[in-house]
Parts: sequence; structure tokens; C-alpha cells
Amino acid sequence: MRIAFMGTPDFSVPCLRVLIEHGYDVVGVFCQPDKPVGRKQILTPPPVKELALQYGIRVLQPTTLRGGAGLALLQELEPELVIVVAYGKILPQDFLSYPKYGCVNVHASLLPKYRGASPIHWAILNGDSETGVTTIQMDAGMDTGDILRVAKVPISPDDTAESLFETLSVLGAETMLATIDDIEHGRANPTPQDHTRATTVGLLTKQLGDIDWTKSALQIHNQIRGLYSWPGAYTFLDGMMLKIHKASLTNVTSAKAPGTVVQSKDSLLVCCGDGRCIALTEVQLVGKKRMAAADFLRGHAVPVGTILTSAEKEA
Repeated sequence: MRIAFMGTPDFSVPCLRVLIEHGYDVVGVFCQPDKPVGRKQILTPPPVKELALQYGIRVLQPTTLRGGAGLALLQELEPELVIVVAYGKILPQDFLSYPKYGCVNVHASLLPKYRGASPIHWAILNGDSETGVTTIQMDAGMDTGDILRVAKVPISPDDTAESLFETLSVLGAETMLATIDDIEHGRANPTPQDHTRATTVGLLTKQLGDIDWTKSALQIHNQIRGLYSWPGAYTFLDGMMLKIHKASLTNVTSAKAPGTVVQSKDSLLVCCGDGRCIALTEVQLVGKKRMAAADFLRGHAVPVGTILTSAEKEA
């Protein structure tokens, strides 16, 4: 089967790799244009492009697919199927309609829940116990197409967005292969989504990382895990931003005000809005290196009774 692949970030790489390894005829790879990265703004190719070039696959990086531009490229490639994995743009109808078997999207949530740009993060932010991957037959909407396959995984209490990203990228590749096999053998059974149950999530912002200590310990723990490693959760210590990379729930309770440090020996034990305390175990003061809380406390005394604050209270 002749397949065109569309994807841009690291999440897409396992899907492209297994297509190549399983001998599919990948006739072209679409990805977003190279972007400046880092302080020096070095023009850097997307991970998918780097993999495609290793195998000598044609790479296309159009700035738009609309106005027939995308269709013209497809007509050159003549794919029977297009696989889309975190490409980054909505595809126009003429593009979707061209391939014999249409366009199949690999999406990192249990659709119709978490349509949109950041489903992995929001599954953790909302404290979900499970998530997964859904493959859909794409239509003109955003993640609204008929469901082809669903694969579920539990979310462990220690999962972060980063660890779940890795798990789902591998699961996505497996589910994609099974979906292609269904299509090739006539077993695909597209099932309409229940649109009344749909939720949509947008792009993450740095403001989401601002910790409100009046929330419960579990909510704050989920915030830290769900935003790791970007954009990250943070609080303010003596007016300076303190990034929180890792934390753990405890059974310690306190009647102190939310945000109060109740212990500062091996970790920063902080009281939350429900009276339960959370241990901040890996932190980073703005402009400094990331380190274990115990190491941080050896060089930066934080007296018991210190109150950590949010950006709103700092303003």
C-alpha cells in the first residue's frame, strides 16, 4: 500500500518508523517547516523530517495545504492512504477526499474526550485513571471523524505528561498498524463519535503552571505531573519563581494556611487547601540549576512558616 505520512514532533516518530520497518511504501512525508530553536535561534528540522531523510524519503514542508496546494502535492505522490500523527494543521476537504482509503489520524486520547492540541497533559491535569489512543477516519472537523480503533492504558500515580507521551507514542504506532491491517483486509468498521460527550483542549500556556495553593494536594500534584516537562509548574519563594519539577503526596496534614512550608529538611513540605501536605522533591530557582530539594535546602534556607505564593499574589 502506498502511504503518505504527516507528522511533526517526537510523538509522530514511532509511527513513521514502524511503517518503514514493516515495509510499507512511504511515498512522502509532510511536516511543518523548520523552526528556530534555543537562545541562538538555530534553524532546526522537525524530528519526523530527520527520520525521513535517514531513509531517503521525500519530505514536504508546505506552509499551507489550502487553495489546492496540498491536493497538488498528493496528486504527485499518489498515495492510497494518508496517516496523520500530530501534524499540526487541519486538512482541507479536497486533501481528505483524494486518497483511496482517505486519511487516518492517530490521536492520543479516548475520543470524543480531549479533542485538540494537548490531550495527554489534560488527562493527567484532570486526574483521569486511564487514557489511550484512538484512530479515526478523518473528516473536516478537529478530531471529529468516525472511530476505527481504540487502545487504552491506565495512568499511574507517578506518570507525568512526559512519561505518558512516551507510552502513548508506542501504543499509537501499534494501534496504527492494526488499523492499516483492518483497512487492507476490509475489516475496518468506522463508528461515529458521540459528539454530545466531546471535550476540546487547546494549546498549553505558561500561566497554567502557576500553583494556587488553595487547591487540594491531589489537584496540585496532578498539575505538577501534567505540566512536566513543559510548560512546568511553579510557585514564588520570597518573590522569586521556583519551578517544581517533581513532588509527591503525603499523609501529613496541617491547619496552617495554604502555601505554608511546614517542613524544610529533606524536602519542602507544603500545606494545601484541603489541609493535606505535598512534598516538593525536585525544584529549580529561577536562573539556577534544577536539583533535588534536599540539595537546594542546603544552599538556600527556607524557614518553617515561609509561605509560597502564586503569580497573582505576587502581582
